[in-house]
Amino acid sequence: MSHYTFSSTFRAVYDRATARYAQGGATSANLLTAEDIAFLAANGITAQNLFDYVDDLANYGEPDFPQALGIELVRRDYFLNVQHARPSAIVLDPASLPPKTAAVRGLEWLPRLIPKAKAKLRGELPSSLMYGCGGDRAFFQQHDILPHEFLNLVWRHESDDEAIVDWVMRRSSAHSS
Repeated sequence: MSHYTFSSTFRAVYDRATARYAQGGATSANLLTAEDIAFLAANGITAQNLFDYVDDLANYGEPDFPQALGIELVRRDYFLNVQHARPSAIVLDPASLPPKTAAVRGLEWLPRLIPKAKAKLRGELPSSLMYGCGGDRAFFQQHDILPHEFLNLVWRHESDDEAIVDWVMRRSSAHSS
């Protein structure tokens, strides 16, 4: 595995997946070659992650490649340097997430987004959930936050949700000023 060429190789895999998706009938199971799946897995990324990016881009116009790359660079760094390239055996139970309407300090979606981001960071999201889904993107847009910036914030304050909320409150206040 070449660390230096990760971004360009990820781009090539992403482009192949986008082209395959455009042909129709693609699923997370048949979107990628075995070689592409192995490359992603070696970097802590699943075929479902890539499928979600390509599917949402085709259907909703985002996230674009730079956002997908940013998210996966943070995930990859965590996977290689914290998890020592060992996938987690845990999978987040979607029923354990707060409801979409839950709020903290008036910020709807944030109580749901924090555990979802932690699960993304650790590679523990079930295939039914996407970090950077439409609800996440609406939150990020409303508060002027890059998805990978938030993921990095969660890593820095992994065991301090209040610090995450404080940071989002400051960003949101600065954005609305």
